[in-house]
Amino acid sequence: MKKTSSNLTAAQKTELEALAALPEAQIDTHDVPEATDWNNGQRGVFYRPVKKQITLRLDADLIDWFKKLHPQGKGYQTSINRVLRQHVTQRPES
Repeated sequence: MKKTSSNLTAAQKTELEALAALPEAQIDTHDVPEATDWNNGQRGVFYRPVKKQITLRLDADLIDWFKKLHPQGKGYQTSINRVLRQHVTQRPES
């Protein structure tokens, strides 16, 4: 069983353990409709990839362009990462 929060009461922990022991076929999910439209889905809400700090030389005009997109200059590196990720995911694998 997965680790549970230490903030749970004994009754809550018991209930979770009982639910975890149920076979999939016995879990009632009728009040939770299956999501079939993911157009408004958001990436990274529950999972964040591991970041690795590197030194990367980019053209000054590119850095300036990304910094202008962000009022206080914060978040421009995330934008660069997002553009690179989009480029990689749209290319066929080689």
